Amino acid sequence: MLLNLIGRLLAAHRMTVLAIICLQLVQTAANLMLPTLNAAIIDDGIVAGNTPVILRLGVAMAGVAALQVGAAIAAGYLGAVVAMRVGRELREELFARVQTLSSQEVGVFGAPSLVTRATNDVTQIQNLTVLAFTMLVAAPASFIGGIALALHQDLALTGIVVAVIPVLAVIMFLIVRRLIPLYRQGQTLIDRISRVLREQIIGANVIRGFVRQDHEIRRFDAANKDLTRNNLDSALLVARMNPLIMVVVNLSSVAVVWFGGHRIQSGEMRLGALTAFIAYILQILIAIMMAMYVFTTAPRAAACAERIQAVLDTEPSIDGPAAGHGLAVPDKAAPDGPPPDRPVPDGTVEFRDVAFAYPGAEAPVLAGVTFTARPGTTTAIVGATGSGKTTLLNLLPRFIDPTEGTISVGGRETRSLPLASLRERMAVVPQHSYLFSGTLAENLRMGRPDAGDGDLWRALETAQAAEFVRELDGGLDAPVSQGGTNFSGGQRQRLCIARALLRPAPVYVFDDSFSALDYGTDERLRAALEPLLRSATVLVVAERVSTIVDAGLILVLEDGRLVAQGTHKELLATSRTYQEIAASQLVLEETA
Repeated sequence: MLLNLIGRLLAAHRMTVLAIICLQLVQTAANLMLPTLNAAIIDDGIVAGNTPVILRLGVAMAGVAALQVGAAIAAGYLGAVVAMRVGRELREELFARVQTLSSQEVGVFGAPSLVTRATNDVTQIQNLTVLAFTMLVAAPASFIGGIALALHQDLALTGIVVAVIPVLAVIMFLIVRRLIPLYRQGQTLIDRISRVLREQIIGANVIRGFVRQDHEIRRFDAANKDLTRNNLDSALLVARMNPLIMVVVNLSSVAVVWFGGHRIQSGEMRLGALTAFIAYILQILIAIMMAMYVFTTAPRAAACAERIQAVLDTEPSIDGPAAGHGLAVPDKAAPDGPPPDRPVPDGTVEFRDVAFAYPGAEAPVLAGVTFTARPGTTTAIVGATGSGKTTLLNLLPRFIDPTEGTISVGGRETRSLPLASLRERMAVVPQHSYLFSGTLAENLRMGRPDAGDGDLWRALETAQAAEFVRELDGGLDAPVSQGGTNFSGGQRQRLCIARALLRPAPVYVFDDSFSALDYGTDERLRAALEPLLRSATVLVVAERVSTIVDAGLILVLEDGRLVAQGTHKELLATSRTYQEIAASQLVLEETA
């Protein structure tokens, strides 16, 4: 999996990869030439007392050394560039794929795990790519070339190499076999500590409110200790490798000098040949060490590759027709619908026997929901907590898909429209008012990127947010913290409403978007919205019955079923569930 993933990413950089391989081969060839030149200087120059030979071979050695350094620098630079690009492209792929996944699919992995996969896991693969470009080509070339040239220098001493290589291979096998499960566990522990930390940061006020700081500190400490223990175990395994290798290398060097000295004394070997042989032995052992270093890093990268590939292989359940992965594609006309280059005739929304159930759930969240919301009419949705109000609205822009039934907008079944085309027909204010870090203007222009400052102020006026925005330092350029936490709940709701109002759309969806507003602001906001949205289809999840008495259609949900629909007066006369909701709120309003 690791090789397939890296190979696919490197395919776009094949020419650069070939250049790196050629540079590393040049570097290795130059490195292998140096001991031979050095042996010639000793035997033919120093021992023979031939100064011209020493000078000529010395200049050749300097030139070969310069070539080696130049090739190493160029290969290292190109390798780093390609590795960084691989990391960038892999992060882009992960981000693009996550953007196509539904909330259910994201929940399978978890937000902390997805963040870790897009950062730490990609970095591990990136690091392995750098090592591969630095060592993986040079190591086998040095190994093969070193053995060939060592054999050329002295056949008898090569037996030492034959004895050393299996010992090093056994050491590598034992270490890598224990590292693989440790690295896999380590990535899971990183996910765990990220999840705990994220929960503690986001839920800081809850933790303080219930005086649970000590408990959370212990919980984080436990996760931290588990990760530390795992990292320590893997680090100790890698640390043991170096002294073991050095023992083998040093013993082999001693053996070469010992037996080589005897062969020189007996006249079977020249002094220069012994120095060259020692250099080749060291190059062979260094090549093995380089390969071992790559192989000890590869298990962690392999574990990361499995986690990344699991995300990339997840096919989004929400997908448009011929849209590949749910990304925007040119719209295609459905057989029973208008051509894609024409606007939807109107914003009529139709639900026909719609049901939705989460995977593995014992009972559906929604069942048998049928209604029609027409342009120029506000359709309000009421019901107890957990009755399926938000789920119903999330089906409309296809944040989730129904398990049964059909939904259409403007006469087109939503599944027949590409996702981008469908969602462009809607302006949605979600239940949780979320703002992004940046400025107010940047947040508002998410609704319409080409909106001018005048458009922004008009939307803010309608949303009853202009007054407090004018009081901010910088006005539209005022900074917004992540999530909009530097604004109150009511201010965030109004800013999110203004953002939606900037988008001209046939359908507007307000998912409990007025709950944080006081009655006066709520009343002024709804009065300002009425002329602006007069020709649009408006769907509103409402908690206050008093705010929807003028709605053209009210849907009453109970345990996921549409138990009644009609106007306020009709429901008061016919629906017991609506009567109970209205009666409880009227009592509360009278005592307020």
